[in-house]
Amino acid sequence: MPESLLRDLQCRSAKARATAYRLSDGGGLAMLIKPNGLKYWQFRYTKPDGREGLIQLGPYPRLSLELARAARNEHRAAVSRGDDPATLRKQDKAQRKVESARAMTFRQCAEKYIETRAAEWTNPKHAQQWTNTLTTYAYPVIGALRPADIDTDLVLRVLQPIWLTKNETATRVRGRIESVLDSAKVRGLRVGENPARWGGHLDHLLAAPSKVKKEEHHAALPYDEIGPFFKLLRANDVTSARLLEFTILTATRTGDSLHAVWPEFDLAVPLWTVPAARTKAKREHRVPLSSAVVTLLKALPTFGGDGFVFEGAKEGKPLSNMAMLNLLERMKRDDLTTHGFRSTFRDWAAERTAFPNEVAEMALAHAIRDKTESAYRRGDLFDKRRELMQAWADYIDQQSGANVIPLGDVSASAG
Repeated sequence: MPESLLRDLQCRSAKARATAYRLSDGGGLAMLIKPNGLKYWQFRYTKPDGREGLIQLGPYPRLSLELARAARNEHRAAVSRGDDPATLRKQDKAQRKVESARAMTFRQCAEKYIETRAAEWTNPKHAQQWTNTLTTYAYPVIGALRPADIDTDLVLRVLQPIWLTKNETATRVRGRIESVLDSAKVRGLRVGENPARWGGHLDHLLAAPSKVKKEEHHAALPYDEIGPFFKLLRANDVTSARLLEFTILTATRTGDSLHAVWPEFDLAVPLWTVPAARTKAKREHRVPLSSAVVTLLKALPTFGGDGFVFEGAKEGKPLSNMAMLNLLERMKRDDLTTHGFRSTFRDWAAERTAFPNEVAEMALAHAIRDKTESAYRRGDLFDKRRELMQAWADYIDQQSGANVIPLGDVSASAG
């Protein structure tokens, strides 16, 4: 046993100096006092290869003199056995890390998976959708369990209550559980087959999704009914009505039109350029504007500004993403969806015009599925799309027999 030199009173009363200094307790143990007054225990020893080793034991007074001596004695015993305390400490830290990882729950693994994969998901909503579905359906059953403890029966307990009633959601939950468990296996947190896999496993225990779910499409208005609908729409003197009218006339997605800002428009062309960051395909989308759209835009209160085209109640903020759906409800047309009007446009283009299929597809900003055609096509058929969109606006005007009513001309409920 090394001769101890320090007393606790010395440790407590040691004062800071201009430069760091040490108080030795013997046997390799010393207290380091830094110029800022902080005190740390250190242990110096000779490694098996003859070199000097130094490890930090901890701060004083959190690590008392008595505990520091106990640590020193433990490390000296390791040295006498031919071990290096620094190496042993690294191995112990690594082992604790492994044990901590093995103790991770399914929920912790899922949260880590979502955090890691979120960067590659083009739609930021995906991470929230993953979190919401797993929180609602998976975590109550398997969230607190280790991935290694999750078996087929537990996966079925998650899926069976919603497989027949919410099959699309259940199918997504199954796939997400499978992905999380696959990642856990790669990290060494489980072994064996994935209990959430479909092919050759759950497909023998659950009904095929194609046999369960009814194909659901966005509710669309038949194109031969667009005229009467537009009469009602244009009679609504609210911003949400103009937004819906604009969205239908341009056949664009809700998010694109909702977040449109004036710098994206060049009415001299006339043209609206939706930036790549906001499109589903992550490619810039040029939208030719019909004369009806230009008239609509020039009548808006925000015309001439540089902010959102369809500004909401709060200055500098766009309308709510529910604004158009709420409008449809007030019009007693909650059987329709905003996205469904893209189908209305597509059906009209296919059945009532001679425009080629690819022109209509590009008007909808759909990607070209044929890879060979995609590789050779460099243009966006802008001129042909301009003719198509003008024909669409003309068809609507002919069917409705109405003109755009500027904001302020008709009294109606607030939008």
